[in-house]
Amino acid sequence: NVISALHKSVRNSDADASLYWLVRMLESGEDPLYIARRVVRMASEDIGLAAPEALNLCLSAKDAIDFLGMPEAGLALAQAVVYLALAPKSNALYTAYSSVLEDVEKTAAEPVPLHIRNAVTKLMKQVGYGKGYQYAHDLDEKVADMECMPDNLRGREYYHPTSEGREKLLAQRMEEIKQRKEELRHADESSTGK
Repeated sequence: NVISALHKSVRNSDADASLYWLVRMLESGEDPLYIARRVVRMASEDIGLAAPEALNLCLSAKDAIDFLGMPEAGLALAQAVVYLALAPKSNALYTAYSSVLEDVEKTAAEPVPLHIRNAVTKLMKQVGYGKGYQYAHDLDEKVADMECMPDNLRGREYYHPTSEGREKLLAQRMEEIKQRKEELRHADESSTGK
């Protein structure tokens, strides 16, 4: 119940309650590495890419437990917990991962599209491995209009960033990439007369 209280206090951006539940666990003799594992999970599940540095801070707190030991490392855990509570929140990556997991369970046998397969032998090249692959670094915008999903998942979108923290910038970048691919698609259609 206490770890649940800590997690839910962090998720609710309540720094004081988060600190209270953390110290209560530490003072009752809870294994600090157990707490650190859960705090690392919170960084990925509840903060995600809205503040990606949160994961590094939590891993540093775990390292402080190994390096300093207790009770000194308690402050590192406190630093991590308060940061998580005050950080912008997003579960968009958590939600995307769950959706991908569902699709992987249904489509694990789907073949990799030929154009993104690695052609390491002459025979592989002859049967089409790598044919049509576009090396993004060779393009001005570093984006190719190339499908990288299996055919039955073509166009599937999993990650929907929020407007919280750094995810706002990621959402803008995703939109730029989408627009660039559309421009490339229209240019290709114009040149081929489609």
